[in-house]
Amino acid sequence: MHEVEELDGLDKALVQALMMDGRAPFSRLAEVLEVSDQTVIRRYRRLRTTGLLRVVGLPVGHRVGLYESWLRVQCTPDAAVQVADGLARRRDIAWVTLNSGGTEIHCVSKARNRGDRDALLLQKLPGTRRVTGISAHSILRTFIGGPGRWAGLDILTDRQVQDLERPWVFGPGLRVELDDAALAMLTVLGRDGRAGYPELARATGLSESAVRRRLEQLRDSGAIYFDVEIAPVLLGYHAEAALLVSVPPAELAATGAAFASHPEVPFAAAITGSANLLAVVVCRDTDALYSYLTERIGGLKAVQQVEVVPVLRTVKRAGMLMDGTRLVDPPAV
Repeated sequence: MHEVEELDGLDKALVQALMMDGRAPFSRLAEVLEVSDQTVIRRYRRLRTTGLLRVVGLPVGHRVGLYESWLRVQCTPDAAVQVADGLARRRDIAWVTLNSGGTEIHCVSKARNRGDRDALLLQKLPGTRRVTGISAHSILRTFIGGPGRWAGLDILTDRQVQDLERPWVFGPGLRVELDDAALAMLTVLGRDGRAGYPELARATGLSESAVRRRLEQLRDSGAIYFDVEIAPVLLGYHAEAALLVSVPPAELAATGAAFASHPEVPFAAAITGSANLLAVVVCRDTDALYSYLTERIGGLKAVQQVEVVPVLRTVKRAGMLMDGTRLVDPPAV
């Protein structure tokens, strides 16, 4: 079997820098990384054009009124791949994975309104051939993930992180209404978060200066953020699993914050259901996953029960389809 080559130190530093600010100018990235502008541009373009990395601009669900749910879809063994591919091609579906022996699909639904959410859950999925079960869990509060910065990459110094990291608006906050210009901008940024202002201006019908101001307003209000799409295996993480954790309600906030501080956890959220905390864990290998479960999770006194569901294959990340370790543009709808 062909081994996936892990990125080198400078590539990883560039990935972490882009996680701090996905739209930082190349000159700024080069200054912080202490290399030439051309080196940064060459490294980024290689990663981008080979499909190993993509910066994407995405809406923050609770800020813009999306109805976010985590779905578990059970299928017959011969249908799971086809159903997962179909879900991945929907614009309102993200983070599609094949789990649990290849008969279970996990994904996140980001519906614009209740009607769209209910149509998927009550009509589309139940009517899909060979889907044998569906459970939907509302995402109540995200502790880490999205605009919250994952601590799994630790290449940059504290000073470099401080030089790049943008302040972020946390908490529920006020809802931001997305107008037609903002939606048009997000369509472009969802394909390329580093798209230039001329391209954004053409998509929105605004001037370049107006687009620049509008984008900054959306970022400052916490309505959109920029994420780095990359397969964890390229960063040296070969074991990935979803954890369904049960904790007493009074301990949920503190336990969620504890998970968010773990470098093994890129995503953790409070959800509805008998297990009220969902976490995604990435580790170097299965031995490291075992150590994480027995030591890190075992040390959290509030944790009452944990279900570990291995991730067998990622079909779609936040915005991009996956072909092995390569990112692929979703088809036009």
